[in-house]
Amino acid sequence: MNASLLRSAQPDVRRAWPGIASGVLSALSGVALLAASAYLITHAAEQPPILYLTLSMVGVRAFALARAFFRYLERLASHDAAFRQLAVVRTELYRRLVRIAPAGLGRTDRGDLLSRMVTDVDALQDLPLRVVQPLVVSGVVSVASVVGVAFFSPRAALVLLVGLVVAFVVGCVLADALARRSERALADRRGALSGAVLDTVQNLDVLVAFDAVDQQLDRVARLDADLRRSGRRRATSTGVVAATISLLSGATVLATALAAAPVLERGDLGGPAFALVVLVPIAVFEVVAAVPTAVLAWRRVRASAARVESAAPATPPEGVVVDEVGAADDTTTVDVDSARLPSPGPGGVALRLAGLSATWPGASSAALVDVDLEVRVGDRIVVEGPSGAGKSTLAAVLVRFLEHRGRYEVGGVDASTVSADRVRATVGLIEQSPYLFDESVRQNLLFARDTATDDDLRRVLERVDLADWVRERGGLDARLGERGALVSGGQAQRISLARALLHGFPVLVLDEPTAGLDAELAERLVADVLTTARRDGTTVVLISHVPVDDSLVTRRVRLEAGRAVEL
Repeated sequence: MNASLLRSAQPDVRRAWPGIASGVLSALSGVALLAASAYLITHAAEQPPILYLTLSMVGVRAFALARAFFRYLERLASHDAAFRQLAVVRTELYRRLVRIAPAGLGRTDRGDLLSRMVTDVDALQDLPLRVVQPLVVSGVVSVASVVGVAFFSPRAALVLLVGLVVAFVVGCVLADALARRSERALADRRGALSGAVLDTVQNLDVLVAFDAVDQQLDRVARLDADLRRSGRRRATSTGVVAATISLLSGATVLATALAAAPVLERGDLGGPAFALVVLVPIAVFEVVAAVPTAVLAWRRVRASAARVESAAPATPPEGVVVDEVGAADDTTTVDVDSARLPSPGPGGVALRLAGLSATWPGASSAALVDVDLEVRVGDRIVVEGPSGAGKSTLAAVLVRFLEHRGRYEVGGVDASTVSADRVRATVGLIEQSPYLFDESVRQNLLFARDTATDDDLRRVLERVDLADWVRERGGLDARLGERGALVSGGQAQRISLARALLHGFPVLVLDEPTAGLDAELAERLVADVLTTARRDGTTVVLISHVPVDDSLVTRRVRLEAGRAVEL
């Protein structure tokens, strides 16, 4: 696990010290309150003149108010610092995700990824709140209490010191031993349950159609039961540690009383001072009880940090094209036209692959091997082949999601020598399941070019044969639903094509755009796409299992076991 993630979760000293200082003052006020109360009650039992009790009475009131006041300040300052730092952590993590997406996230379940980016990231706030601050506060208060008791009885102070050291060691060792396995198991089970719930919600229509809802709900129930068992084990661990600390606290109080008793008998220690010395350990151990809890929290934080790190590593996986993301405050506007790579004239070479090989992160064998391919401007190429032949890998390489070996040129420029964004401004991708936002048709299209007018949007909808459908739905303000739930698969693909045309990609890569559509609709969609591309002069690389009429394409390429054969 990269320690930088944990360092980024801890606020700097400037932000952290007000909360820590307030926590120390609150804890010291609690110890002083019990000491002053014990002294006052014991001294009052001796029935001295009221004047002699005034200082103790004022002290009790002052320490009671101070404890609550500093506790409030501690909560306010420490949580403000933790939440502000959490925003920094989230920003950094999303920057990491942008750098490696989508090829670097292929092995992470979407539900589990959601759990890591929400629940596990939220758990990182426990580092300053439940790990660092309790340890610092406990250490300072323990030292101060031992020194304070030593003014009345050095022997009692020594006993208190030994009791605190034993509590520190035993509590930490016991908490670490009990939490070593349970915390990582709890985080993993939480992620698995989130993934199963997300699968159930998103695929409920399919589950109902195939009468598989009960089986899926049984799976969710099993994962929930596993999570509850892990939660009970963690709660048991916390209870065992708390009970151990309570036993040590009682033993220390008894030992302190025995150590101070001879001094009391000799008359070197008064009754009120004796009560103070004996009862102070109770207040100190209330503060020290947070140390084993901090160890448990440290295990939780490390487990969550490890899961987040595995999903969004600081060092990108080998083979993934890294997108360099600018600073968060960078407001520079990039002109799309100037970002594109040079476009050759008609008949020129748009894409050239020579001896190209590619391997997915974590895979043991290459998905593409020595592929040679030349795509000229205006070509409409169909890439065929069985599942697993490397077709989607080819699409990922063409849009620079995946690193390659060999040579890949776009408009005569070596793609590896320019930023991935420039390649993607030239080569556009339409995926199998295009993402549609839960917004209007207008907003889903403006995502491609935010300067487009409504007339521009209507014209591009005409080009993809969606203008009538949009008018029937109420115009450009018609909503598409979450992930395009209110549109059919064919309409989603046409909207995706409209976005690509609006953006104006010189080269379009379509990766199985008809996946999930019936045969008739698939053939019609492919024909419409290729006809539109021919009319606009757009270069197309179509990856498809659907038969394509020879009149619509210029060439065919077949992939077999990662190797390309031109038909």
